[in-house]
Amino acid sequence: MSHTTEIGFGIVGTGLVADYHAQAIRETPGARLIGAADQIEDRVRRFTQKHGAGYWTTLVEDLVAQPGIDVVCITTPSGAHLEPALTAIRAGKHLVVEKPLEVTLERVDTLLRAAKQAGVRVTAIFQNRFGPGAQNVKAALEQGRFGRLVLASVYVKWHRPREYYRNNWHGSLTLDGGGALMNQGIHAVDLLQWFAGMPAEVFGWTARNVHTGIEVEDTATSVLRFAGGALGTIEASTAPFPGWARRLEICGEHGSVVLEDDQVTRWDFREQLPGDEVVTGAGAAERTHPGASSPQISYKGHLLQIQDMVAALRDDRAPAIDGRAGRNAVALIRAIYESAAVGAPVKLAS
Repeated sequence: MSHTTEIGFGIVGTGLVADYHAQAIRETPGARLIGAADQIEDRVRRFTQKHGAGYWTTLVEDLVAQPGIDVVCITTPSGAHLEPALTAIRAGKHLVVEKPLEVTLERVDTLLRAAKQAGVRVTAIFQNRFGPGAQNVKAALEQGRFGRLVLASVYVKWHRPREYYRNNWHGSLTLDGGGALMNQGIHAVDLLQWFAGMPAEVFGWTARNVHTGIEVEDTATSVLRFAGGALGTIEASTAPFPGWARRLEICGEHGSVVLEDDQVTRWDFREQLPGDEVVTGAGAAERTHPGASSPQISYKGHLLQIQDMVAALRDDRAPAIDGRAGRNAVALIRAIYESAAVGAPVKLAS
């Protein structure tokens, strides 16, 4: 794909998160939103008018047949990603898929196999990896500044009111695929495994403490054992009031950090390096804290990820977060769910 060619996008599913994709596409040089598809005709018509796209349809097959579309963003409910993705893949389109890629490993792997066979690129939306705070932590890990990792843990204690689960797909076993972990906690889970690697073994518990009418958990905890000997915990809930910032803690023999949302609030290393004093300011401006109630997410992370996808297609390389990378968070969460169901530790494939 030449550097002068405009890359056309289509969006499938025009709910809340589709707006972030449309804004990101609009602000990405060389990218253009051509059209959208949604089963609800009125909603998709309003969406395309709002974002200046020239085409709308209720059929995914019609959208992917539109000339000029190179990439399709899948922003349907979590457990309804596979079918539109396969339709796009059959039409030879590259994919940007909202988190999680899908809600079971079987469905994730079906999607990834089809994309590989068709030779199309897939990126999984985990926009939090692009934040300056997360990037600083990752760089320190890659530089070996922590020494041996000791503990790696995440805490997602958010508040969702009862109305959040009424009359939509949230809380559905088939469409949401899980609750506080699969929907809210998954970004933190992805960051944890990106930083520390995939755990070798997990032991989890899940509960419905406040949102008792849903099919999935409103609270989950898990203990983790990593191959290198480090241990860790995952906590996620939509039940407590008022909800706090998401928190990640990475602790090693030579240093430890705390990341709240995308702001580094502790950066403590045995050996100080030039630039350390400015790290704790990184990410402060983007601190949007969606934990208190309904999401107040900035689209800036989506913008960086859409820009990366456009660059990947132009440079004929894999996107920064390819399909295999996007699979890890689902694999880890499914292992925790399995452990909670059987009441025993579950090993993850190495």
